[in-house]
Amino acid sequence: MELMERILSKENLQMAIKKVKQNKGAPGVDKMTVQEIEYWFEQYQEELMSSMIMDKKYRPMSVKRVYISKPNGKQRPLGIPTVVDCVIQ
Repeated sequence: MELMERILSKENLQMAIKKVKQNKGAPGVDKMTVQEIEYWFEQYQEELMSSMIMDKKYRPMSVKRVYISKPNGKQRPLGIPTVVDCVIQ
């Protein structure tokens, strides 16, 4: 089995989805929550894997920028990727 086929195997993607859901991250610019990710992959997994990733056309979405207050009164920037990008990456 080729490396990309192993990486994109159903078992590997299920494990990635599980880890992303465990992190309970905030939605990115697409506003998709971690609870919606399994349904999304059921609908679009084949298209995403075959036509985008294998053909090297996949591009991550923009990262949502938020600022977290620090104890000294300053703010720290934080980038929040989409949940789909988290799974893929």
